[in-house]
Amino acid sequence: MTPIATAGAEALAAPKDYTPRLKKFYEETVKPKLIEEFGYKNPLEIPTIEKIVLNMGVGDAVNDTKRVTLAAADLSLIAGQKPVITRARKAIATFKVRENMPIGAKVTLRKTRMYEFLDRLVTIALPRVRDFRGLNPKSFDGRGNYAMGIKEHIVFPEIDYDKAESILGMDIIVCTSAKTDDEARALLRAFNFPFRQ
Repeated sequence: MTPIATAGAEALAAPKDYTPRLKKFYEETVKPKLIEEFGYKNPLEIPTIEKIVLNMGVGDAVNDTKRVTLAAADLSLIAGQKPVITRARKAIATFKVRENMPIGAKVTLRKTRMYEFLDRLVTIALPRVRDFRGLNPKSFDGRGNYAMGIKEHIVFPEIDYDKAESILGMDIIVCTSAKTDDEARALLRAFNFPFRQ
């Protein structure tokens, strides 16, 4: 892991009594809104965001495995947490992929880091996406989880545009405790996710 990535992770270490802005927002605004909309009787029924998984596939890793290390360093800056290097499960001759070859990086965010990332995603990163017309409101999996893709990881403020060697795409999966897609959609909409109309 590069010194820059480590410094980024340490900078995100929050004091013990710190509560993320979006967590307060969830408790004070989102919960009452969802109770009003769906009429939950038990507070444990109210859907919540459980984790966010960031996944970066590096197609060029076939020719240069160093690119995976660079992608992992960038991902650790974005997430504030050390990512796991993902490896190929089996060899695919057509794509020149060998078994156990590093092909990407992924990281799972929970609790404070999750809320902090969500805040930066909605307020800073998405408005910086080129030709952004809103998120697809149908990208749910039927169990309340939402997946979206970002074509350029440089939309995150942690990445220095001039120092980025290559522009990489990434998948962001938001896992919620909602039972249906409608409940998950209402939850994410309450968090100001910019869904297309």
